[in-house]
Amino acid sequence: MDHAGKPIPNALANRAVLLSPGVRLQRRAAGLSVLAGALWPIQAAVVAWALGGLLAGTTPSGLTAVLGFGGLGVLRAALGYMAEAQAQAAAEAVIAKARDALVTTESRRATESGVGGAGSIAALAGEKLDVLGPFVTRYAPARARVMVLPLLILVLAFWQSWAVGIVLLISGPLIPVFMALVGMAAKEASARQMAEIGTLNDFLVERLSALVDIRLLGAGPKVVQSFATQAGDLRQRTMAVLAVAFLSSTVLELFAAIGVAMVAVYVGFSLLGELHFGAWGRAITPQAGVFLLLLAPEFYQPLRDLSAAWHDKAAADAVMDELAAYAQDPVVALPGRGALAARLAGPATVALRGCFTPAGVRLPDITIAAGEKVALIGPSGAGKTSVLRLMAGLELPQQGAVVVAGQALAANLADAWRARVGWMPQAPHFMNSSLRENLSLGRVGDLEGALKTAAVGAAVQALPQRLATRLGETGGGLSGGEARRVTLARAVFGAPDVILADEPTADLDADTARLVTEGLLAQAAKGATLVIATHDAGLAAQMDRIIDLGAIQ
Repeated sequence: MDHAGKPIPNALANRAVLLSPGVRLQRRAAGLSVLAGALWPIQAAVVAWALGGLLAGTTPSGLTAVLGFGGLGVLRAALGYMAEAQAQAAAEAVIAKARDALVTTESRRATESGVGGAGSIAALAGEKLDVLGPFVTRYAPARARVMVLPLLILVLAFWQSWAVGIVLLISGPLIPVFMALVGMAAKEASARQMAEIGTLNDFLVERLSALVDIRLLGAGPKVVQSFATQAGDLRQRTMAVLAVAFLSSTVLELFAAIGVAMVAVYVGFSLLGELHFGAWGRAITPQAGVFLLLLAPEFYQPLRDLSAAWHDKAAADAVMDELAAYAQDPVVALPGRGALAARLAGPATVALRGCFTPAGVRLPDITIAAGEKVALIGPSGAGKTSVLRLMAGLELPQQGAVVVAGQALAANLADAWRARVGWMPQAPHFMNSSLRENLSLGRVGDLEGALKTAAVGAAVQALPQRLATRLGETGGGLSGGEARRVTLARAVFGAPDVILADEPTADLDADTARLVTEGLLAQAAKGATLVIATHDAGLAAQMDRIIDLGAIQ
């Protein structure tokens, strides 16, 4: 998606494109699978020739029959193995491509996803994408066999006996019709199950991130009960999916058993001389009878395979629908490459001209001089965070322009501009790496000085491995105030020319708020341009200028 937030083509939005990786492998797997199945009539003919000869009183060569049947069996097994290998390679290619598209999109996303939280996205990129594997390896080859093998066997059956052909012709189509009816319920059940998996993952992530607060409030039992309730809902939805799958298999086996039984009865009574019709005016020979008996179960086998894989298709359809919804979600990509870059030359000035919030609210034109301290105030939704994100180069405006260091900010300048900016978000977020790496982000600077400015050195020394400690995503192991001061240390590390702080003292006690304020003002005293968004009247009063976004609008 471009900087204006307009949709761009996404491989996840189109099923044909989604399944296109390894399409040659998929076709090869389907062809090999069909060829392996087509060998069975030849094997059946060999067996019918041998057994029919014995029943007719002739003496066919047993060694020839055994070698012929065994050789065809080995060839059939080899073709089946090759088909499975090709299908597995195709499935891995499809899943890898889709997962790469998801991870790439999320790595470039500058805003929250509109289709779910971190748990839902992780579930979609993980266990849900794996559902596409059985669809490619089982359902696709089974569908190819159904399109060819039953027709082939039907022609061979009619060649020997029109009566057997009619039995197969009548019983065969009933199975796909019933499968289509069951398939509608299976898809709905699978969609509900997949949605519940995403919801449960989001719930787990949220509760884990708030685990310390939950324990302090003594809310553990209630959270456990809530989680057990949601897990029970997922279990019920899973059992509903399995019930549909078992129902379709049961009905298929019933139709198949009835069809095979009717063929067996007809062939048996014909060989006993009780029936004298159905063989094109001639009697059923023992060879033809054995041949038809061997063909009948194989006529239904591709349909059995398709039924067994029908649940795989229903689950894959649900996942592909979810991927399509994900692909339609507007994605505002992080401008630039997100890599280290040399600092953009020019004065540390920032200006907004004719910009709007993502909700369409018109922002006032703002000009901030180098070294100035400015507070942005106003009610929630007035656009304070949007202004800071635009100034930081984390987003580009849909309309208007952001002018930094005397130049209109564009994607090719974003990395260089962000190299001059210290960013302090309202909610602390940390990478899955050491505290040292979270503070430096690969930059060169005065780490001890940054810790001192943020007054967080003592808290760092108290950590189990000090700067080598790995923090949770939201600062596990630190209090809320300590995590906020760590983000301040990260913001001031490297002596940025511009510091942008979003609600730096929100939800902090008076002492911690004072330490954060002092750290910000210390950087401003060194000449940094300071812009804060705040509801803290005391903090705002210490700035050179206050811009009330609510009053301007």
